[in-house]
Amino acid sequence: MSNALMQADFFASLADPLSLRAMFDQLPDVVFFIKDRQSRLVGGNRVLIERLGLACEADVVGQMDERFVPEKLARAFRVDDERVFTTREPLINRLEVWLTESGELDWFQTTKVPLFGKNGEVVGLMGTTRHDLNRATYKPETDLASVTSYLEEHTDRIVTNAELASQCGMSERTLNRKVNQVFGVTPYELMIRIRIQKAAEALLQTSAKVHDIAIAHGFCDQSTFTQHFRKRMGMTPRQFRVGHQV
Repeated sequence: MSNALMQADFFASLADPLSLRAMFDQLPDVVFFIKDRQSRLVGGNRVLIERLGLACEADVVGQMDERFVPEKLARAFRVDDERVFTTREPLINRLEVWLTESGELDWFQTTKVPLFGKNGEVVGLMGTTRHDLNRATYKPETDLASVTSYLEEHTDRIVTNAELASQCGMSERTLNRKVNQVFGVTPYELMIRIRIQKAAEALLQTSAKVHDIAIAHGFCDQSTFTQHFRKRMGMTPRQFRVGHQV
C-alpha cells in the first residue's frame, strides 16, 4: 500500500473527521475558527468561544464577525477572507486587531488557509489567531525582554545585531540563536516587525502623514516603508489605515 493510500485509509477510518479539531482546544491562547464561503462562522475551539463570551460552539455557528467586533474591523476581516477564497492561497501571519481575554482590542497575528470541497472548489477557510510575536516573551522575567524592550525604544532607526547584542549583554551568535528559538525569525526581522507594528499603531492613533510616520519609524522614505509594510501586512499603509480604523 502506498503512503497516500495509507493516509487516505486512516482519515476514512475516523468516526468523526472533525475530531481532529480537538487538538486546538489544547493550545493556550490560540484561537481556531472555521468559516464557510459566505464568511459565516461554522465552528471554533474553546478559546474562541470563551473570547467571544459564548456558552458553547453552537452559539457561534452561522454568526458573522460584525456581531463581535466593530464594523470596520469585520469588513477588513472579510476582505482577507475574500482574498483567500479568490487566490486559493493561504494568508500567513497577517497583523490585525482582535479581542483580548478581557474583550479589549489588541494586536494579533492571523493565518487563514482555504478549504476545498470534493469538486475542487473553495468552500470556506480555517484559521488561527494569536497574540502578535508571542506576548508572553515581553514579560520582564523572560530571557529576551531586554531585546524587545531595546528594539521598542529605538524604532526610529536600524539597530544592528552588534549593537543589540552588546546592549543586551550577549554575543551576536547567542542573540541570533535565542531570537530564532523564541520568535522563529532573525533579529533583523524582529526589528522590522516591531517597527512596522509601532508604525501601524501610529497610522490608527494619529493623523500624521504616511511619509512622516515612515521617517519617524526609521525608514528612509515612504516607498521603502510601503514595501516593508506590504510584505508583512499584505496591504499598503494607506489601505491599512482606511480598513482598520475603528
